[in-house]
Amino acid sequence: MSSAGLNQWIVSGNLAADATIKTVTLKDGREARVANAALYVRKSRNWEESFTVSLSIWEKSSAWRALPYLKKGSLVICTGSVEPNPYISSVGNVPRAGLEMTVLDVHLDRVKEETEAA
Repeated sequence: MSSAGLNQWIVSGNLAADATIKTVTLKDGREARVANAALYVRKSRNWEESFTVSLSIWEKSSAWRALPYLKKGSLVICTGSVEPNPYISSVGNVPRAGLEMTVLDVHLDRVKEETEAA
């Protein structure tokens, strides 16, 4: 496990879907709310070179205040800690890895308006 102070990333991209909120039970038995979303990140101008980052935004973080604006297509900049999430793909049983970010702060660059086409 990495030290939170040394694991600070900044990533920007478009939200793949609206953020969803769920209630989870922590190890100590308390309940907490967390919002989940996926960020679509382009590595270059070539859309084929892109990836997604799974986002977790906890209720007590400063990023929580941006939640009402985290809509599909919105361009956001997230700061937080990143951990790899290894898995086996369902097609071909190939080992893969995704990225999961625990978001500490969110900056809204462009909020997708409901009247804009998706």
